Amino acid sequence: MNSELLADGYAVLAQCWRRPTESLVAAVNAGEIAVVVPEVESVTVERLDVEHTRLFVGPDAPPCPPYESVYRGENGGVLGSSTQAVVEWYRSFGLVPDPEWPDLPDHVATELEFVGHLIREGEEERAEQFLDEHPRRWLEPFLTDVERETREPFYASLARATRSAVDL
Repeated sequence: MNSELLADGYAVLAQCWRRPTESLVAAVNAGEIAVVVPEVESVTVERLDVEHTRLFVGPDAPPCPPYESVYRGENGGVLGSSTQAVVEWYRSFGLVPDPEWPDLPDHVATELEFVGHLIREGEEERAEQFLDEHPRRWLEPFLTDVERETREPFYASLARATRSAVDL
């Protein structure tokens, strides 16, 4: 597959895992990202936002926390050693997480964006190494949780597309 297309695919997956926006919903409804979420015919920002909040944010403990550290850390906590390892990966490529950014560095979307960045920079072998050391070690249980817990076909389809993209 063309590296640029592959990098773009990871960027689209990352965008889909973030809080839904009007532009994302417009792209889904126009069929522009049907390769990522093929079974989804029509969505609204409100519907996706409610489900996104329920699955990934809470008000209480969400059923599908989108952070590597929760799935790999001790006692399901965040900001563990796996988070620090991810940050070191980012720094080794001159990337520093923005302190104003609301997500943690080991958020599923951030990790997928990083894989896309590596591919775009011609670092396919390093992208595979990062996938092996991080996403492939925790995404399977996370994606299974999403498929089990979601009430929206969009997120079930996104989980399947992500599983396929990272070769789980």
